[in-house]
Amino acid sequence: MDQAPQSSRGGLPYSPKVLALHLELLQYPILARTIRLRMRDEIFDKGMIDRQRFYEEVQDKAVQSQQREMIEPGSEEPVQDWERRFAKMEAILTEYYFARNFSRDTFAAIVDRCLAKRGAVEPVLYPNFNPEIAPFSMLFAHANMYERLPEEQRGPVAHQLREILVVLTKGMISDQLSYLSIARGALETKDLEWVRDRRIGRGKIGGKAGGLVLARKVLCHPEPDDPPELKERLRVPDSWFLGSDVFSEFLLDNGLTETTSSKYRDYQQNREEYPAVQDRFVAGRLPAHCRQRLGELLDEVGSASLIVRSSSLLEDNFGIAFAGKYDSFFCPNQASAAENLEALCRAIKRVYASALSPDALVYRQQRGLIDYDERMAVLLQTVQGSRVGDYFFPLIAGVGFSHNPIVWNPRINRSDGFLRIVAGLGTRAVDRVEGDYARMVALSHPTLQPGRTVREVVQYSQRHLDVLNLAANSVESIPTQALIDLQVPNASQIASLYRDGDLHPMLSTGLTAPTDQLVLTFDGLLKDRTFTTTIRGILKKLERRYKCPVDIEFTVERTGGSQPGFTIHLLQCRQQSRRDNDEIEAAMPADLPEEKVLFVSRRMVTSGTISNVRYVIYVDPEAFRKIDADSTHVRLAKAIGRLNARLDDGSFVLIGPGRWGSSNRQLGVPVTFADIFNAKALIEVALGAGEQAAEASYGTHFFQDLVESGTYPLPIYPNEEGAQFNFSFFRNSPSILTDLLPSQGDLHPYLRVIDLEQLPGKPRLEIVMNAQQAQAMGYLK
Repeated sequence: MDQAPQSSRGGLPYSPKVLALHLELLQYPILARTIRLRMRDEIFDKGMIDRQRFYEEVQDKAVQSQQREMIEPGSEEPVQDWERRFAKMEAILTEYYFARNFSRDTFAAIVDRCLAKRGAVEPVLYPNFNPEIAPFSMLFAHANMYERLPEEQRGPVAHQLREILVVLTKGMISDQLSYLSIARGALETKDLEWVRDRRIGRGKIGGKAGGLVLARKVLCHPEPDDPPELKERLRVPDSWFLGSDVFSEFLLDNGLTETTSSKYRDYQQNREEYPAVQDRFVAGRLPAHCRQRLGELLDEVGSASLIVRSSSLLEDNFGIAFAGKYDSFFCPNQASAAENLEALCRAIKRVYASALSPDALVYRQQRGLIDYDERMAVLLQTVQGSRVGDYFFPLIAGVGFSHNPIVWNPRINRSDGFLRIVAGLGTRAVDRVEGDYARMVALSHPTLQPGRTVREVVQYSQRHLDVLNLAANSVESIPTQALIDLQVPNASQIASLYRDGDLHPMLSTGLTAPTDQLVLTFDGLLKDRTFTTTIRGILKKLERRYKCPVDIEFTVERTGGSQPGFTIHLLQCRQQSRRDNDEIEAAMPADLPEEKVLFVSRRMVTSGTISNVRYVIYVDPEAFRKIDADSTHVRLAKAIGRLNARLDDGSFVLIGPGRWGSSNRQLGVPVTFADIFNAKALIEVALGAGEQAAEASYGTHFFQDLVESGTYPLPIYPNEEGAQFNFSFFRNSPSILTDLLPSQGDLHPYLRVIDLEQLPGKPRLEIVMNAQQAQAMGYLK
């Protein structure tokens, strides 16, 4: 190992880890000498540096300290001063090498052994120490002592136990007050010990991991209103945590600390430079102690696949979801031990890099969080599912909301909740995937489809599923037909057969006629009242404890034969994003002149009112269909992003074809969140009769973005009965595009900006939406 680096003045640099270790040792003024001796034993035993070289370095540092103090090396310094000087350097180097190469848990174990050899007694009942600055080992010791007390003795120390648990929660999980207000009445010492034992590093484990820890505790605590056998049906995957301090150490070790200031750069500059930033992160090296622990973790899980998930300090905090802003990566974990470790480290570094992604930085700016010192922790989880041939995947995955954001039938009760489910890995449940549709479920009426006809149910169904290919050690997409070819167990629970214009239950593992088409309806699962009652009970229990609507991510595995049971794996829990006026069912205006009505939608409508809209940014669906060059699609997206920045007072709506944000440029304008977040509404118009209609994005990360930015999504199907869209108004009204963007005049055939202020009477656009009536209207007022 190389020598410990010197500061510019010849001393040792104190990294945060070294300083934290030093502060902990100060808590043991007498025992510290013995603890450091055991720390050196560990350093030498593990080969971090050999004993002779270590003491040569101690000698060098001691001589350098003489020079700093203007003492000539080799002069007659008093023996006792030299011995003190040498001992100081020995202690400093011991702390340096230990902190750089060993975890805090190893240190705690050494302290425990030293205490045990001294015959250390249990902590006194009323200790005289400040929990805010005490070492965690001391806090855990006192917390365990208090919890072991007989019931009649706990009263006098209950407040001290509560304080200790809050301090531990703030130090290891989150110091957000909204989180602590729930956690302090739920988490016990054993829950925090579970986090400690699975944490790599010393920093906080972040919002996503913290949400999982809290939900795990809430759901496992029995209550009278629990669904039957909830505890037996619910599981949380094996999970591990990389503390946020590992991220800071990684930046420091690899010369990347200056990258964090990119949050103050222009969005376009960040967008251009982000690929190079990603390359720099991937080329970096994780700290040695972290790689060692990750190697031990891989030995523990064997061939089980992992998912590496972001869990930043801001992520999943109440009201700040960061949905889809940071990256997650699957690690199939099927190569050699060395290759698996490299793949895992690479995935972690890519998650670290996503902290600086342009869309994440714009999101932070838009939410007033740009000045926050955002640090990235990481959540590692085993992937849930079953192996079928070479593939591994869960039968069902999805997201659940305790409050239904959308009503497609007046019978639906929004307070009973909502699911968006898919077969395979859950990526298709949270992302909008071209040509693929998740099954949307109103838990008040689980079998009530959004599609109005069998043909629509078939059209808006899932066609591919994401899986891990264990043989290829990769993530792949396979057609739903593979459920038949692979003879997937319990496929009949999620699939139906489309034959002769109707849907039929799937009674066998194969198709019975060449013309049969497999359609994922999930009817078998959704007709199981035990399942729908359980998932609704999970959402309601969390909502009660959080005192607000929540959303979760989960997988489901079916077990058994003709009447299968199920296991629900909880992957994530956070506060559900909602608007302030989400419950207001707006009244539809009556007797409006026809020329005042600009559009009417009759399906997939949310609730709310948008008033005083001055500008309409309009992309004409017919003109958009005729675009041949991809470069024109890209220019359209960039022009809309610039308009979004110019009209930053939020007085505009966006209206365009197909799917906003589509990666398939033939189906919609390829904007990102950074291009649209100031819009009051994002209106998606079906491309035309018999073609791809606008997809309802409810429940996706895209939808979460819109909710948090105050943007209403609204699909319009102009050719359906009861719907209207005044193409003439949008095509013929004057456009001020070149006034706002003089260089973009050649986009005029596709892109128009209508300033209602310039129309006779200076009207404004008013949009009213009533989910219960399944109707929305935009009209001039």
